Amino acid sequence: MPNSISQVQPPLEFIPPAYNPLVVLGCQQLLPWWLQFRTSISDIQAENVETLAELFHQFQNQKVRFLLAFRHPNSEDPYCLGQLIWKLVPASARQQGIPLTFPVHSHFIYDRGIPLWAGAGVGWLYSHLGGTPIVRGKIDRAGLRSARDLFANSQFPIAAAPEGATNGHNEIVSPLEPGIAQMGFWCVEDLRKADRTEKVLIVPIGIQYRYVEPPWEPLEQLLTQLESDCGLPPLDSSNNANFSMEISGSKDQNHNFQYMRLIRLGGHLLEVMEQFYTRFYHQKLPPKNPDSNSMEIPGATADQVDSEQVFTARLQALLDVALQVAEEYFNLQPKGSLIDRCRRLEQAGWDYIYREDIKDIAALCPLERGLADRLAEEASLRMWHMRLVESFVSVTGRYVQEKLTAERLAETTLLLWDVLTRIKGGNPFGRPNLGKQQVKMTVGEPISVDDRWEGYQSSRRLAVAELTQDLQSALEGMIN
Repeated sequence: MPNSISQVQPPLEFIPPAYNPLVVLGCQQLLPWWLQFRTSISDIQAENVETLAELFHQFQNQKVRFLLAFRHPNSEDPYCLGQLIWKLVPASARQQGIPLTFPVHSHFIYDRGIPLWAGAGVGWLYSHLGGTPIVRGKIDRAGLRSARDLFANSQFPIAAAPEGATNGHNEIVSPLEPGIAQMGFWCVEDLRKADRTEKVLIVPIGIQYRYVEPPWEPLEQLLTQLESDCGLPPLDSSNNANFSMEISGSKDQNHNFQYMRLIRLGGHLLEVMEQFYTRFYHQKLPPKNPDSNSMEIPGATADQVDSEQVFTARLQALLDVALQVAEEYFNLQPKGSLIDRCRRLEQAGWDYIYREDIKDIAALCPLERGLADRLAEEASLRMWHMRLVESFVSVTGRYVQEKLTAERLAETTLLLWDVLTRIKGGNPFGRPNLGKQQVKMTVGEPISVDDRWEGYQSSRRLAVAELTQDLQSALEGMIN
């Protein structure tokens, strides 16, 4: 949610999937226009599509049930998935002589929070495309029940992003959430209870974006804008002569200079945010080692490995205290990973804003309504700290340093743009377009869930963890 909420809201209702073939047909017709004029995507290619075409054939002949587990680096991933299922799979089936019954389509799981910031119209569209929502921060029984039923009984397969959210990186797979693996085992259980013989599969789908032309000029302009937003003076390019660190992937001095600018920008932002939380929220941060200051522009004798380790440690400490500010307000104990804590905070905030304990908001007296509004407003403001962490959590000091490419530099710069946009109160979903991109999708080898059923019966937790790890490895193996 890009904007603060100042009034109490009615409870969040479950949006049931209401597949409408006319809506799907309309979106299929609109997709090429949308890709051309409303996205930065110029071309979508896919490998091993014939595997997916054969799986759809087997699905339609009641031989298999499957879930498409797709990587989620970008908010434009759903358009790529639509192109894969609606266009590329039927084309491959025709080429391979595989008979398919139309429509070729897929249900999908989406975050219940999306219609809150994208608008109720998006919730209507997702529902009529066959999407089913899930609330990420709690045990969403209605959402899980719907997804489970679609997986086992619908006329279409189902798709979901096991990373849970976009991470902004094409070459890093975030730790996967265990829900996808658990759904696979639930599907096996449901089919066996019904004496059905379909096999249950999870199909990894890789997605990577590459700029058609390296966007060095737009990147320079974006870095200049971010430096201005941070009150930083322009960096003298003559300093680049002393920049002798060895960076994998590029020896171009101008590219290295842009990397220097990124280091300075990230370091300055980190320093300012540390002061913000220590001064105004009275948080304590680990003392910095004056001999290992990652904020300085590295010189010829700088130890880059130590510098990046210090940066990473300071960033993690900052994100921890930012979440603590919100957790203290909602009386939550820090538990789990940063992402786990973000999900719990999101749900705590929603509980204060979307009040299930108020049957009729209009029936409240002015006193009660005013207090409910103030509670919702403050909860929304406290959730801002969590949203900041969501934007910052994917930033890593090593990602660009290990391989200086336009893609990696652009990804990290855009993540910093997200952070600054949230701080300024802007809309982080209106990212700058740095240039046209080509998309490569890869259909991985299906992972059998049935083959793991005995292990699941012996130890559910272990079986879910092992399947999740194998899916993680499969998705990472498709990164080029």
